[in-house]
Amino acid sequence: MRCLLTHAFFLDEDPKEQEILRPYPPLGIMYISAYLRARGLEIELYDATFGTRTELYDLLTHGEPGLLGLYVNLITRNSAIQIIEVAKAAGWTVVLGGPEPANYPHEYLAAGADYVAPGEGERAMEKLLTQPLPPKGLLASEPQIENLDELPWPDRERIDIDKYLQAWRAKHGEGSVSLITARGCPYHCEWCSHSTYGKTHRRRGVQSVADEVAWIAERYSPEMLWYADDVFTIHRGWTLAYAAEMKKRGIRLRFECITRADRMDEAVADALAELGCFRVWIGSESGSQRVLDSMRRGVKVEQVQRAVELAKSRGIATGMFLMWGYEGEDVSDIEATVEHVARTRPDTVLTTLSYPIKGTPYFDKVSSKLVQVADWRSATDRDLAIAGRCDRSYYKHADELLRGTLAGDAGRIAAARTKLRES
Repeated sequence: MRCLLTHAFFLDEDPKEQEILRPYPPLGIMYISAYLRARGLEIELYDATFGTRTELYDLLTHGEPGLLGLYVNLITRNSAIQIIEVAKAAGWTVVLGGPEPANYPHEYLAAGADYVAPGEGERAMEKLLTQPLPPKGLLASEPQIENLDELPWPDRERIDIDKYLQAWRAKHGEGSVSLITARGCPYHCEWCSHSTYGKTHRRRGVQSVADEVAWIAERYSPEMLWYADDVFTIHRGWTLAYAAEMKKRGIRLRFECITRADRMDEAVADALAELGCFRVWIGSESGSQRVLDSMRRGVKVEQVQRAVELAKSRGIATGMFLMWGYEGEDVSDIEATVEHVARTRPDTVLTTLSYPIKGTPYFDKVSSKLVQVADWRSATDRDLAIAGRCDRSYYKHADELLRGTLAGDAGRIAAARTKLRES
């Protein structure tokens, strides 16, 4: 059976992402492609990022139809539904994977998909291609791949990595390539989806990752890497061993990654610096311990401040994620967050308004208050409104208070604080 793997994100349809221009290839379907081809199956792979909808539709409408494996995430719902409609009209059997469909299987099946595959996609796709097709609907989860070192590296040679490097270099002056060293996150943050890997953590061996980085450096000559793990430093012993292995091989390539504040100490910070980390991202989310505890973040505000200090002292830039509007947050929590950031002084701060992703404890917590403000097909979970919560303009005042405080602008601070208290 003919098999085509693709995803639903087209860069030329997203003006915001065109402006940011930090694209990375779809590692998920690239891993599935490599896994299936290693088992002797013929696989087509279409990377929509630098492609066009017209090109993809031509692939679907010309030639013999077969099995379409479509990766869908939270932001590509509407795009995916359009692809499903074209594929079904052309005679394809459509199976959906990724974090989004598992949360809305019935909606996606009603939109025309034949199957929704929860969890990891490798074994689900292999089963569909090598065994009689089961009754249409939500598939049972396949056992997870325990030993990630048994997986072939993602099928980078099947897509045009140079387009990514060229885009990065044109916008930022340096090219970046992504890779993962592990799958899953065992933590319990209430707003975070675990629909693909569950609350597991499986890590590749040090040798395997070092081999892949060496190959990437030789093949593509990127100026930097992005370790796309949920938490790169989650295993202290692994991080130290990896730094030692890379030092032994004489490989030092600049990179950025995500960490948790409670997974940073002196030795880990030294290892990151030795490896070439130029920026580490930390999920602070709030400067209010009450809000952090409500989120089940499992960290203390002081740990975040210490982690930033450890990174800075080693010349590593810090990025901080903040989340406004979590259930129960009030003005005092916002002011505590602003004070926390002002004290910590990260190099970059990114703020977002909290949104409930279906399947998470946060979604369940606010489910009775949720308001669907647009048709499900054209919206995302980001568009869900929470009855009783302040509107988006309120949180713009929170942003303004934060920016004014960091800039030391007394006028902006006073104006923003007044607007917050009056809203």
